[in-house]
Amino acid sequence: MVGGLRIVIDRDQCVGFADCVKEAPEGFKLDDDTVAVFVRPDLVQRERLLRACDACPVDAITVWDTDGRQLVPGPFPIP
Repeated sequence: MVGGLRIVIDRDQCVGFADCVKEAPEGFKLDDDTVAVFVRPDLVQRERLLRACDACPVDAITVWDTDGRQLVPGPFPIP
């Protein structure tokens, strides 16, 4: 849980494009297997964190809010 968001990185689905890292380098990095992992997502402002998660081209990052609604990937892009 980060700022009321449940964020899950699917390590089997991540292919290491690093779009999340480009959007929020203080929140994510690629590990030795070239898979996205958390660094300090709590340091990233909520909207930027959502954009970073939404930037994944293979939808390997999923985000839910406190009500259990899936925000990312979602039917609409995060502005």
